Amino acid sequence: MSKALVCVVTGASRGVGRGVALALGAAGATVYVTGRSVKEGDSPLPGTVGQTATDVTAAGGNGVAVACDHGDDAQVAALFERVRREHGRLDILVNCAIAIPDPLTEVGPFWKKPLAMTSLLDVGLRSSYVACHEAADLLIAARGLVVNISSAGSRCYMHGPAYGAGKAGSDKMTFDMAYDFKPEGVSVVALWPGLVKTERSERVCAAEPDKYGDSFDSAETPQFIGRVVLALHGDAECLEKRSGGVFYTAELASQYGVQDINGAQPPSPRAYFGAPPEFCPVVVE
Repeated sequence: MSKALVCVVTGASRGVGRGVALALGAAGATVYVTGRSVKEGDSPLPGTVGQTATDVTAAGGNGVAVACDHGDDAQVAALFERVRREHGRLDILVNCAIAIPDPLTEVGPFWKKPLAMTSLLDVGLRSSYVACHEAADLLIAARGLVVNISSAGSRCYMHGPAYGAGKAGSDKMTFDMAYDFKPEGVSVVALWPGLVKTERSERVCAAEPDKYGDSFDSAETPQFIGRVVLALHGDAECLEKRSGGVFYTAELASQYGVQDINGAQPPSPRAYFGAPPEFCPVVVE
């Protein structure tokens, strides 16, 4: 009998992180779910790490709630020290944590928005780097997988320069980390979801029904992204053929034969946003 997967999903109180954690739990994994929301009311949106962990267990896995501020390096180090102590390995790390400022979707130039928009670079880009740094030996022990949740905002104007810079940085970081990890057998992939039915997007849709139009009907569920993560982990050729790459979730799903939880096959937004980046193979040490 194969061992149950050991996974960490950051920013899993709600949104994409929660959905990924539930999908991993449905596969029988032990999932450490992290976030700052410990009780309802900690965020304007519903969801807590405890509720996600409970739901992971109900789905068939073992949910472990860890209150963790990914802006605090010491808390991140403690998280992975706990995983090291309890399991000694990490099969999958999914970096979903991101600090989303309230003015994110407001229309206007960056200089008319608060400087706090740069929090996207701290809990988002930097926090993903820190998580991978602290988890490196655990990932190497398992020949594991890192998935960085990115966005087509790295290619087009989306929510302003702070958001775009963070996502573009995440894609390049994925490529560079893959180079470093390859000799150790660890794969690193960046995923671009399409429109996702999260608590936040559903609230926006309810307030502005015309914002997404009919596209919300075919939007991805957060669990769909988690199913693609599982397919990547199960792909014996991921290290050689996928690692370092940036992919649309929907396109990988089609290639792997993965469907959403309602049996749908969400469409790729490639025709709208264009192709993900491809990076130069030149190495300068």
